[in-house]
Amino acid sequence: MKKIGMIGIGMMGHGIASNLLKHGHAVSVLEHAGNQPLDSLLAAGAGTFKSAKDLAQHSDVILLCVTGSPQVEAVLTGQDGVLQGLQAGTVVIDCSTAIPTSTEHMARLVQAQGANFLDAPMTRTPKEAAERRLNLLVGGDKALFETCLPLLRCFAENVVHAGGIGAGHRMKLLHNYVSLGMVTLLAEAAACAQTSGVDAQTFVDVLSVGGGWGAALERLKPYLLQGDSSGLRFSMGNALKDLTYYKSMAQDAGADHMVAGAVHQTLERACQQTNPQTLLPELVQVIAKRQ
Repeated sequence: MKKIGMIGIGMMGHGIASNLLKHGHAVSVLEHAGNQPLDSLLAAGAGTFKSAKDLAQHSDVILLCVTGSPQVEAVLTGQDGVLQGLQAGTVVIDCSTAIPTSTEHMARLVQAQGANFLDAPMTRTPKEAAERRLNLLVGGDKALFETCLPLLRCFAENVVHAGGIGAGHRMKLLHNYVSLGMVTLLAEAAACAQTSGVDAQTFVDVLSVGGGWGAALERLKPYLLQGDSSGLRFSMGNALKDLTYYKSMAQDAGADHMVAGAVHQTLERACQQTNPQTLLPELVQVIAKRQ
């Protein structure tokens, strides 16, 4: 069993930590105001540390589940950060969504101290995190990946080795661009249907038996029919962040991103018009109010 230090006990991190404890690992978490309530984790045996430096000194594996690249960089390189306490041989696994060029730079800093690095961003939702059914897209050395696979399977159903360091984050951004792009497109179409007087049930029924069917429609359906946004617990602000990262990646690669630019603009306008923490299905009403 491993001594695992976790940084970022949000909605996803809480489920991951819970499953690691269920599998007998010794889990410690970084105390932070942004954490979800820790009561159930503490009751299950989790410990806490007040600084990332101290947590790193007492961990075989460090899991990062923070918001994005600025937070990853801060927790690794900041005052009393992970790098100040990192031990040779420790494995740092970054489960955040991040800019690949930043990931590669952070990996070099970790490796310079004799430690190891994997980027392992997640897909799916907090529900699947709690159920041990996440998807992981892993970048890094193949042998290290194989060594860490039993640990990763403690909280993930599908684990894919995407390539070298940074490949996991590149694949995550590609995935989220397609996923969030489809949701944004459907939200705009649903807003147009609403404004045009098309019945919501008819809209959903027709798309469901035609080319509009897919995961995006299934996640939006509860909101379109019952006003229930819980089918997609992902905020507009997080969606905008991911699209911003995708555009950055595409620009770095010299790849076309015209459609991504339109999705980004739609999300940016929505975040200006409502609370960025608003769940993504409500994008339908934000767009409808503009029409």
